Amino acid sequence: MMLKALSADLLKIRGKGIWFLVALGPVGVIAMQALNYGLRYDYLTKQYAGRLWETLLDNILMFVPIALYLGVTLVSSLLANVEHGTNAWKQLLALPISRNAVFGAKFALSVLLLAVSCCLLAVGTIALGLLLKFGTDIPYLAILRLSFLPFLASFPALALMLWLCMTMKNQALPVTLGVMAGVVSVFSPNLSEWFPLNWPIFGYEGPRQELFAGAGLLCGALILLVGAIHFNKKDVD
Repeated sequence: MMLKALSADLLKIRGKGIWFLVALGPVGVIAMQALNYGLRYDYLTKQYAGRLWETLLDNILMFVPIALYLGVTLVSSLLANVEHGTNAWKQLLALPISRNAVFGAKFALSVLLLAVSCCLLAVGTIALGLLLKFGTDIPYLAILRLSFLPFLASFPALALMLWLCMTMKNQALPVTLGVMAGVVSVFSPNLSEWFPLNWPIFGYEGPRQELFAGAGLLCGALILLVGAIHFNKKDVD
């Protein structure tokens, strides 16, 4: 049943600009680093000779959390607005399909869209490093970790944003919270590593990356469960 709901949601987002948004985040992050290295190529390559790939990944990491939080917020809002914008919730929920399937399909689609974005980030990172002539000794595992572990660690934000966006017709509050989370994440690494906004960055840095990714998955699953229960009981306009 959820697969049918997911297929229907995939058809609904055609022509909504969501796929453009999915590509915009990673392309923007890579473009900023292309500009950074383009302006300071000689200095950066001399300063970090011998660890060019590692430095490139560190520079990209600086922008991953804010891109993730903004992406999570906008994808959740746009998916929910497919129904909110046409006042179609009552018609959708009147169909012989469970609310759990509807909620789960929206979450699965948001994960799919953001996973595509992560794949684009990985491909773009490799392409940029090769264009900058950093050599063919590409750290594929580190690039995959950079692209996907922060995403897994951001699952609590994704579950929360989707829950709020699906149950609130007025998107001002969830979008504001999401934008604030993105902005605060830039300044939060000085706080405790267990501050949830820090989980994406510590999902890549430090000796316990998998722990933060696992914590994100677990916490995200709990928020998703609470959100599904609330969505089941709430009258959605």
